[in-house]
Amino acid sequence: MVLSLSILRDGAKVTLSQLGKILGLSSSTTFEAVQRLQRAGLLRPGTREPNRHALRNFLEHGVRHAFPPALGREVRGVPTAHAGPELSQQFDSVRPLVWPDPNRSVRGTALTPLFPQATNLPERAPAIYNALTLVDALRVGRARERSAAMAALGRMLETGSQRLNG
Repeated sequence: MVLSLSILRDGAKVTLSQLGKILGLSSSTTFEAVQRLQRAGLLRPGTREPNRHALRNFLEHGVRHAFPPALGREVRGVPTAHAGPELSQQFDSVRPLVWPDPNRSVRGTALTPLFPQATNLPERAPAIYNALTLVDALRVGRARERSAAMAALGRMLETGSQRLNG
């Protein structure tokens, strides 16, 4: 979550307080998350800059195991994984997965998001929402979906051209 923001911020300086506000997390939770990312080697030592090689490796080989998907019943919610903004055109015939939110109109199979406030990201931080839907595709997708998601995330990691709020 926090690392996605770091990658997508396009060089702008973001304080932990701003980061927490964007993600809907407390400052202390955000600080602890950044500390975990540094210990895991997903941020460059002594910085908040992503270790792109380590992150790519984790996304490709570890995210499915570290964050196994929890699927539920059919609900209303926020489209994610293959139904998210980046992959929906490629996989439009597949039943959508959604982060549960009764105030949304899309119906699909519930997928518990990586953090509860993720359902606010489409409006608050579209670029982060897009990245998290791709991570969900890595978590739950079949080979074609995972490959498309990894390619899109790889482009984000390479260019860092996405902006915080869209």
